[in-house]
Amino acid sequence: MDAFDTLLVSEEGVGWRRRDRSSQPEFKREAVALWETSGRPQLEIAAELGLQPSQLRRWQRLIQQGQLGQSGPPPAPVTTAKAPASPAPADLAAENARLRRDLERTRAERDILKKAIGIFSETPR
Repeated sequence: MDAFDTLLVSEEGVGWRRRDRSSQPEFKREAVALWETSGRPQLEIAAELGLQPSQLRRWQRLIQQGQLGQSGPPPAPVTTAKAPASPAPADLAAENARLRRDLERTRAERDILKKAIGIFSETPR
C-alpha cells in the first residue's frame, strides 16, 4: 500500500475524492504528517500523492504557523505497514506448485486459442 492509499482510507472507510482532495485541510495535514513521519524523501511522497513538492512545503509552513484551516477533526495518525513475516518453506513450496499448475493450464489455453485463430483465419475453400 502506498502513501496515496493510506490517505484514501479514513477511520469511517470514506475515501478522498481525487478531484477535491488537495483542497481539503484534512488531506493537507495528513499529507504533511505522512511526509514528516515516514522518513521518506519529500519528492517521493509528493509524487505518490500527485502533488508538487512545493505544495508539501507550503502546507507544512501553514500548519506550523497555525494558518491552515482548522475545520474538522484532527487527522488520524498515519501508520506505516510492517513487513509481513516470511512464510514457512512448506507454504512457499505449496504456492510454487499451485503457480506451476496455473502456468501449465494457462499455456494449454493459449495453445488452444492459437490453434483456433489459425483455423478461423484460414480462407474458405
